[in-house]
Amino acid sequence: MKTDEFEKQITFLLLGVGTALMVGIMVSADFRHWMGEVMNAVLGWLPGILPFHIVLFALAAVTGLYASLIQKYTMDWDYLRGQQEKMKSFQREFREAQLAGDKARQQQLQVQQREMLGDQSKMMKMQLKPMAYIGIVSIPLFMWAYLYIDEHTIYLTFPFWGVQTISDTVLGPIFYWFYWYFICSIPISQIIRKALNIGGL
Repeated sequence: MKTDEFEKQITFLLLGVGTALMVGIMVSADFRHWMGEVMNAVLGWLPGILPFHIVLFALAAVTGLYASLIQKYTMDWDYLRGQQEKMKSFQREFREAQLAGDKARQQQLQVQQREMLGDQSKMMKMQLKPMAYIGIVSIPLFMWAYLYIDEHTIYLTFPFWGVQTISDTVLGPIFYWFYWYFICSIPISQIIRKALNIGGL
């Protein structure tokens, strides 16, 4: 019983820290800058030995692995897959009832749909919970990258676009550096998730 209570306290603490970080970066520029400075003391040496686009690739690998591990051990994937199959089956049956003009069956399925709302809410909570854990690592890393890029002029060559300053924007609020990070993270995350047998919903 004491072990369960300790695990609950640790879980509550980690969720609190992750949530506080997310709120902090949204409401305070000073907090974002401070966090970037703190992380610079830890990671500031990296750009001195690696090109910055490789540093971003390494950050994508770290956050991809961490996020995948968190999702593997905090989410009930069998339950999520079961609910996904249940929803697909429901949609198929409802479509067939509509095409057949079976009003009675449609009404039965609508009642079933209302009963399924609780399951959908549980799924949403299960999928949102890991975000707070993931933020504990990913948010400080992003704040450091953002601060470093803001203080240095860094160029990167992109297909079709040529040489670009990575602090400029690709489209709307999306920076070139974040676009590069995103492109790197997709294959890394897919490989890790495949290895850990998670996802595929």
